[in-house]
Amino acid sequence: MLKVGVLGAGHLGKIHLRLLNQSDKYELVGFFDPNSDNADKVSKEFGYTKFNTITELINAVDVVDIVTPTLSHFDCAKEAISAGKHIFIEKPIANTIEEADEIIALANQYNVKGQVGHVERFNPAFIATRSKIETPMFIETHRLAEFNPRGTDVPVVLDLMIHDIDVILSVVKSPVKAISASGVSVISETPDIANARIEFENGCVANLTASRISLKNMRKSRFFQRDAYISVDFLDKTCEVVKMKDAPETPGDFDIILQNAEGLKKQIYFENPEIEANNAILDELETFADAINNGTEPVVTLKDGTEALRVAYKIIECFNK
Repeated sequence: MLKVGVLGAGHLGKIHLRLLNQSDKYELVGFFDPNSDNADKVSKEFGYTKFNTITELINAVDVVDIVTPTLSHFDCAKEAISAGKHIFIEKPIANTIEEADEIIALANQYNVKGQVGHVERFNPAFIATRSKIETPMFIETHRLAEFNPRGTDVPVVLDLMIHDIDVILSVVKSPVKAISASGVSVISETPDIANARIEFENGCVANLTASRISLKNMRKSRFFQRDAYISVDFLDKTCEVVKMKDAPETPGDFDIILQNAEGLKKQIYFENPEIEANNAILDELETFADAINNGTEPVVTLKDGTEALRVAYKIIECFNK
């Protein structure tokens, strides 16, 4: 079992601690949190071992799970990697592109593995449809959230939209050609609502909308490709796959047939991929353990996290034009 320690015992950090403690692929050694009152509370309530410094924790483990505020990601990652430890780091990978690039360089230098916590890659609805998303040419995403003061210190692009950016980059195997976007600050100092259009060199276009001041929560993505429409509801963990094929010469009574102006007939049919319930956070942590133990590439690499951050910042740059 890999010895793991968690940096940060806030809301998400406590979830990571609980899941790592129950995982049979890790031995949870303990955690560090700079807020001594919170650290004492977490240690007393859950029984996790509290470390007094980041360095002490890093020296006691094989894997460092970084669940701290984004501003501290780089410093935590740099110290862990320099000590030869593998890192799991929550999204976004770092506060700047320069920091993210240096994390990659350090990981290569010290020959350690890293994974970024883009948890939607492990959403069961996305997993069920991932193999069916082949060459999407138009993608539309909506990620809307009710207002929560936590996270408003960064633009909604880094808080919410980056989830969809990562998912899109994982299915569109083509370089980004152009980006246009607009954002509106309603209650925060940074944009609370944003819309972005990403054009890829292969002709694919993605339209993304994110809001953190909505009346209801929504996390939906729609993928359109030749002869297929795929819908993924990341919130309800449901999906829909609608496909088209050449219509049979003698359609059945319940077949849905469309005919275009040229007389070409297509049959619409539905697929219902089996969705296997899972704990996405536990899965992302355990697949990282598998990558370390088997010497394979993590599902969401440090490079993946950096590219998502790079696109996110290009979107944010559009707000100031």
